[in-house]
Amino acid sequence: MNRFLSPAIALLLAATAAFTPASAEKLVIMHTNDTHSHIDPEADGSGGILRRKSMIDSIRQAEQNTLLIDAGDFVQGSLYFYLYGGKIEQELMNRLGYDMRILGNHEFDIGADSIAKILKDSHAELIATNYDLSGSALDSLFKPMAIKEFDGRRIGFFAINLDPEGMIAPGKADGVRYLDGIQAANAAAWWLRNIEHCDMVVALTHIGYNTSGADLTDIALASGTRNIDLIIGGHSHDVVQPGDSDKPDRIRDLDGHEVTIVQAGKYGRNLGKIDIDLDNLAITPTLLPVDSKAGAVTDTELAEWLVPYRQGLDSLYADKVFRASAEMPQGSEALKNFLSDFIYDRATESTGGVDFAIMNDGGIRRGLPKGNVGKGYILEMLPFGNSTVVLDIKGSDLADAFDVMAQGRVTAVSRQVDVEYTPAVKNGQENTPGKIQSIRINGRPLDPDRTYRIATIDYLADGGDYMKPLLRARKVSQSDSDLAEDIIRYYQSGKGRGKTIKPDNTHRFH
Repeated sequence: MNRFLSPAIALLLAATAAFTPASAEKLVIMHTNDTHSHIDPEADGSGGILRRKSMIDSIRQAEQNTLLIDAGDFVQGSLYFYLYGGKIEQELMNRLGYDMRILGNHEFDIGADSIAKILKDSHAELIATNYDLSGSALDSLFKPMAIKEFDGRRIGFFAINLDPEGMIAPGKADGVRYLDGIQAANAAAWWLRNIEHCDMVVALTHIGYNTSGADLTDIALASGTRNIDLIIGGHSHDVVQPGDSDKPDRIRDLDGHEVTIVQAGKYGRNLGKIDIDLDNLAITPTLLPVDSKAGAVTDTELAEWLVPYRQGLDSLYADKVFRASAEMPQGSEALKNFLSDFIYDRATESTGGVDFAIMNDGGIRRGLPKGNVGKGYILEMLPFGNSTVVLDIKGSDLADAFDVMAQGRVTAVSRQVDVEYTPAVKNGQENTPGKIQSIRINGRPLDPDRTYRIATIDYLADGGDYMKPLLRARKVSQSDSDLAEDIIRYYQSGKGRGKTIKPDNTHRFH
């Protein structure tokens, strides 16, 4: 037996499978992922928990056999989480009647102990297969697999999560031991197929569909394993559905067997629906938009329950921080430039000698509107509580960091930097890595022998978003407050008070 896998095998052998007998010719699996505390509809009118519940209720009324599954990251990303710490989201998962759930990496943002206190109230089965949780507070809450039975067909489920190193901040996942995802998946799928005699095996994953720079993805899992029929994924916020040539939903495994992959995007904008014919086990996935046309009946009791919680959000949105002369949408150069320049300017004031600043795209979770920008917008834009860190780093190590940045997860740099690069390309199952063409800092090419002083956030300084080259740097200083608080304080009561932000749309990483 592979010694590395022995804890996972032990858990699998010790698992007791729960059976849910039913009678019908079809099973409908509904699924979500990466809802990130987005309870109200988005600015574009998509999403909304009341609409989602109406759709789920309608499907349950129409179908005899249903399951509702979430593939992780149900928290972190809106003021609901900032104000109420995940308790509202947990109650909503229960009210919507989720049957099965797995962990996402952002569940660990408040630490394993705190998320365990929230998840202890979950009515859903909690699955974790390649996390050995025996050293954490989560241990008693999770099991490594589940089996459901419908019309005589046995459907087995297991969960594969990403490696905490490089994605979860140090100390947040204490007591959680990562087990190799491919090996754990092969072991679990083999057990479900050959020992439990399951007719279908489903992997619930939070590893990303085809993420650049990641060692394990849904594509790699499907092509590198046996015995899996269906992957219900999350993490990368991809919309994976039939007919998309750039994101194929059917991948051949090691035996040439076809594996179906699905993912529903982010923020509850879609509800995934998978029809499984229990006669021939054919899998037919569809994606249902959650918008103004979705759900004819509103759950008035749930709507009334949400009212007092929304009132706390409204006061934060109205608390003005600054005025913006133009909108800065999420993902825009204007927003990335605003934040990286702010980090640079504040670090220069506090520490001095800073050459430039770096911010990660994934740490920016919403855009800012034109006009008055309230405190709530800033807190939603930067929800992770990251603080500013100043590092001294050798130029050669910095060049390695830029190589990581070329993969597309970290492309926000302050005004002193101009980078030309070839972006990473995803083409079906193949990834072409991004490649740096040139780096100029304050008008000069990067010098591998020089020591640079850079400002960034603690998540990146600790190697997050796979920025491991920054771990070779020497930490000079760290702010004792988080970035969102720094912005709010600077523009409400500091030197920036009364200023209007004029967005800079320059492409600095291009």
